[in-house]
Amino acid sequence: MTIGRRRFLQLAAAAAIPVAPGVGHAQGYPARTVRIIVATAAGGTTDIAARVLAQRLTEKLGQPFVVENRTGGGNNIGTEMAARSPADGYTLFMANSVNTINTTLYKNLNYNFSTDLAPVAIVMRSPLLMMVHPSVPAKTLSEFIALAKPKPGSLNLGSGGVGSTGHLSAELFMMMSGVKLTHVPYRGEAPAVTDLLAGQVQVLFATIGSAIQYVKAGKLRPLAITTAARSDILPDIPPIKDVLPGYEATSWNGLTAPAKTPAAIVNQLNTEINAALAEPVIKARFIDLGAPPIIASSEEFGRLIAEETEMWAKVIRFSGATAG
Repeated sequence: MTIGRRRFLQLAAAAAIPVAPGVGHAQGYPARTVRIIVATAAGGTTDIAARVLAQRLTEKLGQPFVVENRTGGGNNIGTEMAARSPADGYTLFMANSVNTINTTLYKNLNYNFSTDLAPVAIVMRSPLLMMVHPSVPAKTLSEFIALAKPKPGSLNLGSGGVGSTGHLSAELFMMMSGVKLTHVPYRGEAPAVTDLLAGQVQVLFATIGSAIQYVKAGKLRPLAITTAARSDILPDIPPIKDVLPGYEATSWNGLTAPAKTPAAIVNQLNTEINAALAEPVIKARFIDLGAPPIIASSEEFGRLIAEETEMWAKVIRFSGATAG
């Protein structure tokens, strides 16, 4: 991975981290309601992140910021709606890591995520846990590879669906380790966790927030974490990269706007969001979701999008995954 991606993972939000100086503000913005389109269902991590920010931006900027869920099409319906909206700062889009995956996974999209939407602010990055059902005898990642590699396809891999971050994180693991697992996609991460608990699948890559209660209760066994560094939330779990050098994958959320949205508005939103993320109460809300918030410039967010789009394209080509 590049130095830029490693740096991103270290940018945990804290009040001591300064916001870039010299950022201009748009005259009179916002003057009316701002909508934040979310392409996922209400109650999920992306939706919650959007609502936490919407409430704080409403309080700080004096105009309503309202969340509008437009689900379907593997995130593509809401994303396309945002991409085609006026570039005036009154429609924003809470993107997530699936958007960089979909760029390659789908062959005939009616929008280009990288060029039709402009990065505003990264909000949070969440590690994923590689977990197994307790019936799997492996206690460490090295033991798991030694167990699974000689028996291709003998263990079932659950995921939140074809092209989900958990699915592609597992494909990246298989690409780098030589292990072959049988993929069993579900309609969301929650039912995949349920079937892992029941032993219907034996392996799962899932966000910390969806699995931490079962890990702490001893109902699931974590083998490794997908970030380059250990997580403050589960510090005893080693990174996959300790066994497979260079491995790194995360689930992220960040605010974007239609391309050609005035730079002054983008800069103002980046400043306000970063200030909000540094507040202890807001920071605690995101930690509850499985990851501390991230403070960074819109340019850094743009570099992350470009790097992840390229990385996931390689993984998708390796796996042969497609969604239309």
